[in-house]
Amino acid sequence: MRVTMDEIINAVCLHMADRKQVKPTDVEVELSYDDELGYSAEVFVQGRSQYLVEANLLEAIEQYMFKEYNRRVFRSDIRLGLDDEIYAYIG
Repeated sequence: MRVTMDEIINAVCLHMADRKQVKPTDVEVELSYDDELGYSAEVFVQGRSQYLVEANLLEAIEQYMFKEYNRRVFRSDIRLGLDDEIYAYIG
């Protein structure tokens, strides 16, 4: 199963909204990839910025898959990739 960049952003928004106890619409996410640092995201909540590393992204995707698709996946099953945009492959 391929998870699009938009779905990854939704996953991070829902995950951070739950953790910060705000509405998902109050969360902004910018995904990025760097050859040295790997996949990450900058998250903006209530005027504050926070960086998430790849492990945080995988956690958000894992929870998103369970909540939205009722599908239990493990982080070891999720692979992040990059073509025209960042995606996740669950296999």
